[in-house]
Amino acid sequence: MKRPLFHIIISITVALTIIFNNVTVSHALPWGELFLRGIQVIQISNISDQQEVEYGRQMRQQLINSGRVRVFRNNNVNNYVNDIGQRLVRVSDRPNLPYTFTVVDNDQINAFATMGGFVYLHTGLLRTASNEAELASVIGHEIGHVVAKHSQKQIRQQAVTQGLLSAAGLRNTQIVQLGVAAAVNLPNSRQDELEADTLGLRMITRAGYAPRAMPDFMQKLDRGGRASILSTHPGARERVVALNRQIPENTGDQGTGLDTNEYRNNIRPLSLR
Repeated sequence: MKRPLFHIIISITVALTIIFNNVTVSHALPWGELFLRGIQVIQISNISDQQEVEYGRQMRQQLINSGRVRVFRNNNVNNYVNDIGQRLVRVSDRPNLPYTFTVVDNDQINAFATMGGFVYLHTGLLRTASNEAELASVIGHEIGHVVAKHSQKQIRQQAVTQGLLSAAGLRNTQIVQLGVAAAVNLPNSRQDELEADTLGLRMITRAGYAPRAMPDFMQKLDRGGRASILSTHPGARERVVALNRQIPENTGDQGTGLDTNEYRNNIRPLSLR
């Protein structure tokens, strides 16, 4: 019994020595406070699905109340987008979240998501898509961000960067504010974009859509150069190459959702405004 106890004491001593040295040189903060900050960071990452949905609901309310999101009021278009989204949710890696798909009355070509399964798609993006498979590719990508919990990651990073973490952790209002800012202003990292692309491509393929729609639409946006979505979803050219590599040869057109006329009929109310 003495030998294991001795090793444990030595390990703790070495760990504390490393912490004290790093704090003194790099952070100039008490090691206890840094330790507590680390605990709070982990807590943000490991919130329950129920908590995540509640935070996402509060973010949605703040987005609407602040005027950053103006909901498009047309049941036909909203139901159509929701049907596509739920079709993808069923084949996602987090199908049990109560996803909410919101069409935003905004001519910018943009889309974003917050934690809890809240996905927002601008009317400008719906008009730019040529078919349902292209729209599904964007929805799948945004679901991918939710599946991979990228919003929590951004909130965690911003909380550390802005020095908001304390021994008491983050207040609920701070989490909501950081989540809103991350969704509408902050660019996603290269790694997160590639991961969301891979998850989205997997979803649209499982759901039966033609997979080539995803790189095709991204390439279209990149050529146009006007899409707001590219400012928060950078690296389009690299992503197109990565996606094409994941689509087996001669399978890009295998699937549904490529009928342009059918798609235009489904979003017809957008052209009547």
